[in-house]
Amino acid sequence: MDKARILLVGCGGIGCIAALNLEFGGRAEVTAVLRSSYQIVKERGFTINSVDHGQIRGFRPTEILPSIPDVSKSGISPFDYVVCATKNIPVISTPVADIIRPAVTPGYTTILLLQNGLNIQVPVQEAFPDNVILSGISMCGSSEPKSGTIEHNLHDELRIGPFEDFGNAAERAKDLVARFNAGGRCTCHYDDNVTFSRWKKLLYNAVYNPVGALTRLDTGDMQLCPGLVDEVIRPGMKEIQAAAAAYGQELTDEMIEATIVTEPIDAHVSPSMLIDVRKEQYIEVENLLGEPLRAAQARQVPTPILQNHYSLASSYQWKLHSKKDISEMK
Repeated sequence: MDKARILLVGCGGIGCIAALNLEFGGRAEVTAVLRSSYQIVKERGFTINSVDHGQIRGFRPTEILPSIPDVSKSGISPFDYVVCATKNIPVISTPVADIIRPAVTPGYTTILLLQNGLNIQVPVQEAFPDNVILSGISMCGSSEPKSGTIEHNLHDELRIGPFEDFGNAAERAKDLVARFNAGGRCTCHYDDNVTFSRWKKLLYNAVYNPVGALTRLDTGDMQLCPGLVDEVIRPGMKEIQAAAAAYGQELTDEMIEATIVTEPIDAHVSPSMLIDVRKEQYIEVENLLGEPLRAAQARQVPTPILQNHYSLASSYQWKLHSKKDISEMK
């Protein structure tokens, strides 16, 4: 298997571990686009404390860039894959399709959306109708507490599969799965039911994430807090279960119970929204809460708990946006 040319957009906690596993397997040459951490990583590389790889100092992908390369320019070979590991935050983000457009070769480059939420593929499919679009779901626990430093505390497990049965989409997905698995340090599965997998992950993301952000509790403390699991966590997951069922996706009660305890109490894992709130950063309200809510409403599925989470999380987003607007005006 030849080395694939892979462009990675978004090299934070999840993206950096993806780059590390791809490079470690020897079947990929990763070009990573960095923003705020570019200068630090250029000078000394990433410092990584990893449950899968141990302590690593000075890690750099094959190439690091401060901006998206334009493959239409001479001397730049086309990318086999573009991996998007950025967060989707419409209030501040340039659409993913616009970000990656200069790096995508029509009809050739396969695009992997290593991102959370529902319906994230729709605008990308509209922008690149001749390209294969893949879903990537990460169960990895990894964050970047400061620029260039990665704390990776839960095994990297991925699910990759095609959003639609388009051309050679299944073949491209299986090829990328093999490249991730080549190093033997992560567990990457081929996903033949992307819709189900995305609804299933919402059991965690649409409940633990906003509750953690709004209460400032990690998943260990949420499980310990009297009444919280029975009155908020489990009922919220039951609403996701009902919404998924309206679309033919069966999430069992056993899946709910497994999701509640998926992270050990003594691990005290902070969901990504909680990490963002602590850093006074924007959170992924729309893809993790807005989209499943709208999907539920379209099928007349009542979701009062999720609606409450959405309203409160949106209020946080509004306050932060207003605060940043005022700061920029000074």
